[in-house]
This record gives sequence, structure tokens and C-alpha cells, in this order.
Amino acid sequence: MKLIHLSDLHLGKRVNEYSMLEDQEYILKKILEVIDDERPDGVIIAGDVYDKSVPSAEAVRLFDEFLVWLARRKLEVFVISGNHDSPERIAFGSRIMDEGGIHMSPVYDGRIEPIFLNDEYGPVDIYMLPFVKPVHVRRFHENQEIDSYTAAVACTIADMNLDQSHRNVLITHQFVTGATRSDSEDISVGGSDNVDAEIFKDFDYVALGHIHSPQNCGSEQIRYCGTPLKYSFSEAGDHKSVTIVELAEKGNLMIRTVELVPKRDLVELKGSYEQLTLRSFYENTNWQEDYVHITLTDEEDVPDAIGKLRIIYRNLMKLDYDNKRTRAGGQIKAAENVEKRTPLELFAELYELQNNQPMSEEQSKFMEQLIEKTWEEKL
Repeated sequence: MKLIHLSDLHLGKRVNEYSMLEDQEYILKKILEVIDDERPDGVIIAGDVYDKSVPSAEAVRLFDEFLVWLARRKLEVFVISGNHDSPERIAFGSRIMDEGGIHMSPVYDGRIEPIFLNDEYGPVDIYMLPFVKPVHVRRFHENQEIDSYTAAVACTIADMNLDQSHRNVLITHQFVTGATRSDSEDISVGGSDNVDAEIFKDFDYVALGHIHSPQNCGSEQIRYCGTPLKYSFSEAGDHKSVTIVELAEKGNLMIRTVELVPKRDLVELKGSYEQLTLRSFYENTNWQEDYVHITLTDEEDVPDAIGKLRIIYRNLMKLDYDNKRTRAGGQIKAAENVEKRTPLELFAELYELQNNQPMSEEQSKFMEQLIEKTWEEKL
């Protein structure tokens, strides 16, 4: 049984106010190319289909097109809702779509019924558990103590009554303890949303969604496939991919990945304004089209730096500085002996506290002239 594991499409997402819809449509077509090459039996989408619980019309249209593309390939498709999705919207029409092989997770109601697949090695039972909180599970198990995410998910698994002679696959959307987060994910205070990986031990494969960087959790049978695109600059070093899962006979699991190359990458660049605007620095790269975060190392601010840099780096998303001023991080206290010091001396002290370096001779002369002019106008 060959399955392709996807998650966290976040359709409709904006990164630093840039719409990612064009990039998302591009990467979904690349995923279809992988599907055509691999010819899997099924495709898993482990939650966070959309970036918002009320997605835009454009995001819904794009996902609708993707499902149509998958349905035409006669695949079994399994989609669950994540913490960004509306469970009711994901569940809409699920009973009708089941007949066409498109399986959308219902709103959690205390029961998880498996979907049965078969191959030459026997049955494969697919369990679809959407994102749940303890409060969701507690409603249907009032006599049990459910005071954590681990207890909540463990309770839902206990109700599944797994047949251990079958190969069992769980699709869920939770934060498994020990997984490495990125900046584009929601974080709960104190790690209260942690789920212990031990509760998944009876499954042959656990297809996880929620974490954006691809990674295993303790073993390859419990895996986050990651997002198909980078959604924060903390992911700039990631290599995005789809995960290919092959289940042979019971206990024989093979995992591999196929890299996804985006239309536009997320790139971080650092250097002086002069260095970053040299043609020899950027001419043999894709940086002019990529989404870019630039950190300037110039000690003095460059006037209209973001406007000038966008002439070269058209999709400059973020600009900041790394210099003595930004590294200082000190607190500015009230000046002492104000009545005995000149305005230029006071301003020079303020400048040095703010910038972690004294004014240059040229700056001092300019301020002296400005102060003299201001005083003349007041007299």
C-alpha cells in the first residue's frame, strides 16, 4: 500500500502581507506531478487545509480544484481538519464524497470509524482523527478524567478498538512532544497542547499534521511531513517535500521523500547596502524573484532603503539592521546636570545611547548648525 502524506497546505495564507495563493497553486500542481510519477493508492492531507476557519473564496476554489484533480486519478483521498480549519466546513458533503473516494473527516462525535483498504498483503485500516482539544473529547466521556491533550487523544484511540492483525494508519493533527516548531505555527502557553508519542505505539504509521518542518517523532512510523511551502523565515533552511509511505506486510514500513521546488523561495540575506546592490552579488541567483528578508549591516540608516532595494529584490518582505545601535539594547535614562550642559552635548549623549556609538564629525557639525538656527528663530 503506497500513500502520499501531505499536511498544512494553509491555502489563502499571507506571509508578511504577501498573498501566497499563486505560489500555492504552483506547488499543488508540482504535487500532482509527484502523484503521477509515484502512482499511489491514496493521498493523505493531515489538517490545516486552510489558513483560516473562514477561508477566502479564492482559497476554497483552489482546494476544490485540487480535489477534482485527485478524484480524476481515481485515488482514495483522506482529509482531516486541523486547528486552523472549521471542522464543520471540512466535513460538509463528506457522505456524498465518500462514494467518489474523497474522505473528509466528520466533526468529532465520540466515534472514529475506520475506512478499510486492501492490497496483496491484506487489510489496511485508516483512522481519521481531526484536531481535538480535551474539551471536545470530554463531552462524550463524562466519566473519564481528561485533563490534558495526551489524555484526550489516548481516549479517542482507546475507542477505536484496533485490530492488531491489520495494518493500522492514523491521520491526526496534534503537537507531539519533542517536535521542533517554526515561527509560522500557533504555540500554546507552557506546551499545554503536547501529546506523548507513546500513545501511538499500536499504529503501523501515524500521519501527523501541525508542525511545519518535516521530521520523525521518535521513530519513522510517527511523522510530520511538513508544509509544502515555507511560511516563515525560520523555515528558510528547510527542504520542503512530500512523504511517500509504503506499507508492505505487517511490520514492514518504508518511508522516503520527494523534494518540492517552489516558484519563489524564502531567502535571508545579510550585508551592507553596497554589497547587496552589487550586480555580481545577485545576478546568478533567483533572489530578484524570491521572497527576501534583508538584514543591513550599515552603521547608519540608508535613506529609503526598502524602496531602493525593491528595485532589485522585487519581493522584499522584511528589512532590518544588525549594527552597534541594534545590538546595544540598553535603556535610556534621564540626562544629568541638564542646566550645565549645552543642547549639542545633550543630543550627542542621546545619540550615543541610542546608537551605541558617538556621532561622526559631519553629524556633529550638522546638529550644531541646526541648533544654532533653531535658537536664532526663537530669539
